[in-house]
Amino acid sequence: MGDKTNLIRWSIILGSFIIISSILWNTYIFFQNFKSEERIKMEIWSKAQIELINSNEDKISPLTLDILRQNTSTPMIKVNNDGSIEHNNIQDFNPLDSLLVDRLIKKFSRENKPIEIKYDNELLSTLYYGNSTVINKLKYYPLALLLIVVLFGSVVYFFYRSSRTAALNKLWSGMAKETAHQIATPLSSIMGWIEILKQKNIDKSYIDEIQKDIKRLNIITERFSNIGSVPTLEKKDIISETESTIEYMKSRSSNSIHFEFIKPKEKIITLLNSQLFSWTIENLIKNSIDSMKGSGKIIIEINTTTLLTDILIKDTGSGIEKKYFNKIFDPGYTSKKRGWGLGLSLSKRIIEDYHKGLIGVVSSKVGEGTTIKIQLKRTIS
Repeated sequence: MGDKTNLIRWSIILGSFIIISSILWNTYIFFQNFKSEERIKMEIWSKAQIELINSNEDKISPLTLDILRQNTSTPMIKVNNDGSIEHNNIQDFNPLDSLLVDRLIKKFSRENKPIEIKYDNELLSTLYYGNSTVINKLKYYPLALLLIVVLFGSVVYFFYRSSRTAALNKLWSGMAKETAHQIATPLSSIMGWIEILKQKNIDKSYIDEIQKDIKRLNIITERFSNIGSVPTLEKKDIISETESTIEYMKSRSSNSIHFEFIKPKEKIITLLNSQLFSWTIENLIKNSIDSMKGSGKIIIEINTTTLLTDILIKDTGSGIEKKYFNKIFDPGYTSKKRGWGLGLSLSKRIIEDYHKGLIGVVSSKVGEGTTIKIQLKRTIS
């Protein structure tokens, strides 16, 4: 089915390009034919001039006069042997302005080959003529069509790229959901084993810690199963949501990693998806821990104004060069030997696409540490 759809899509694209190319080619041929007809008209006009010069006033042919009168669109300059200049269909022309005359003669010569008006092999005058108004308009028509082709090609390219991206997103979503399904089965089994362990004489604190990890795995499984779905935002206290994630990460980190949480006393209500927001804070803390190589300090600070809430994550890690401030959020970018480089890109998508907030590097110095800020809109409760 997919191959057939691709075949139809590419057939439509190829057919469209053939049609547009055909229009361009036919327009070019029409333009050249029109110019040829214009030259024939001017050659007939020059012959009418010869007949006019060599005819008596009472014997001038009406056809000659009609030919000379009907040319009302082609600009021309006729330079006679005696140096006199005649013109037709040129506005604001001054034959005494030599610069203007020379400029127009050069322009007309580039557009069309001059016509020599001869009688009995004697050169009487030279006719310089430019493109008529119709030709001047027509010559831009192929450019307009070419622009349409470029625009059409751009649309096709972005359409194909977006279709491919959508297909890849669908594939990743499917893989994530299948992973969640596969994880859920052994998790259910582990929970059964915990119930058995509770009946044995085992330190209850061990079981509590295992249950915390299982609860966390259930949350991760739910996150994976919801990939590809539009997340639901609810009014939450961002302080308690952040604090619970910090406590979990603190309990699972080395004693050499010191955490400090600076927060206002009052609650801060914000529209959040708890799981995705927690995922983002986890990713940022994990990146800080990795950059500190096992020891250092992480400060999480929450500040608020009437409309906005800022969450600052500061670490004493290896730092980032300024040229990489934006690049670290690109999918696939990583400074680690292991990993796919998706953590920060997912964080950016969660904050900016789903929560309509902002995330970015505020400051960083190589060897001293990094500060990343999340900014979200505050909800008036």
